[in-house]
Amino acid sequence: MKRIAFAIVACCIAPPAQAEESPWTLSASARLRVESIGGQFRPLPAPATDTMVSLRTELAASYDAGPVRFNAEVWDARAWGQDLRSSANSGEVNALELVQANVAVKLAGKSALTLGRYTLDLGNRRMVARQRFRNTTNAFTGALLALDGGKGRKLDLMFALPHQRLPDDAASIRDDKVQWDRESFDVMFFGGHGTLPNVLGGTLQPYAFGLVERDSAKLATANRRIGTVGARHFVKAKAGAWDHDIEGAVQFGKARRTAGAADVTDLDVFAWFVHADAGYTFAGGWSPRVVAMFDAASGDKGKAGKFTRFDALYSARRFEFGPNGLYGPFRRSNIVSPSLRLEVTPSKRTDGFMAWRTAWAENRRDQFAATGVRDASGASGNLGGHQIEGRVRHWIVPGLLQVDGGAAVLLKRRLLTNAPNAPATGNTTYGYVDLTLTL
Repeated sequence: MKRIAFAIVACCIAPPAQAEESPWTLSASARLRVESIGGQFRPLPAPATDTMVSLRTELAASYDAGPVRFNAEVWDARAWGQDLRSSANSGEVNALELVQANVAVKLAGKSALTLGRYTLDLGNRRMVARQRFRNTTNAFTGALLALDGGKGRKLDLMFALPHQRLPDDAASIRDDKVQWDRESFDVMFFGGHGTLPNVLGGTLQPYAFGLVERDSAKLATANRRIGTVGARHFVKAKAGAWDHDIEGAVQFGKARRTAGAADVTDLDVFAWFVHADAGYTFAGGWSPRVVAMFDAASGDKGKAGKFTRFDALYSARRFEFGPNGLYGPFRRSNIVSPSLRLEVTPSKRTDGFMAWRTAWAENRRDQFAATGVRDASGASGNLGGHQIEGRVRHWIVPGLLQVDGGAAVLLKRRLLTNAPNAPATGNTTYGYVDLTLTL
């Protein structure tokens, strides 16, 4: 009888009901940055020295309604204290912008169709990227079909209207003016990016993109009608093993040399880009990784009827070329650049690296990388300079509060000192400190 009574009581007393998982997902972050540059590398009117305080606030929400998911995200990127002639532009300031507002329709497995405004990372972010270090981000309006074949196989297909960040005039940027970004069929971006694991001992990522644009009353363009075809092969880093990352792309089509209203000459485009790195991660304390890198991208030769400068599309560059913001002399355009890097991870809360990079112009008569410096005669040579860079990040409160600090020195050489528009400011020094709160 006692056993029967115990069984009846056990059956009648239900375990505490588990709380249902909320369909809402909310997140927020705020990043405060102080950065300063001296010995400016950009031509006049950029100031020889400049200091800026910036704040980027992100608010994101999503609602899972079962077969569909609704997503929205607002970025508020502002800056204060910069010089009136500052190089700060819409890459640093984009106040109160709805960068994402979309509906994601769930398909078979993990596949989904996203419609509306969205941000996107593809591959190692050398062609299409959601920005992390930069104060503002790339965003698109259109459709994204993300097909997941399981076991790491993926195919992303997109058709999008890239956002034109506004405002884009110096006075409004200094005032942190709120103006909604614009998208239109005057600029269309489309293509596909695949991921195929277990190919030649690593992962293969082929891709192809098209960019079509035209001048309008509200947007001056170079009338680019270009295709980009490329592929990446990589092996991820792990302790006690070698890793690598190799990527290359070619561009073709039509474009004009400038976005000037008087430039109406369509040129044949053929440009290229390559990246290669090889690294080794040592087992044991701090997990040091040593990596050698090489980057090169074509510059414009200035030949009649031809345009050969590589277009970096909607990429990110901080993770390879150093901090941007008030700095950022290098990008995947008219550059030949080897680099050595030492990365360390002292603990789960701390990581850092030191890096050296030398950079030449691939074509000495074209604008050098992102500097704006050019010697059309070629008399200043190819060597731009040497960069020494360091960075340390530390979670003060894991997952909640992080500090990030870095510095770079650009030791200028002939191209950056002797070119007709090169500023006489000596070597460039740069430093920044970030404090990021994540909720």
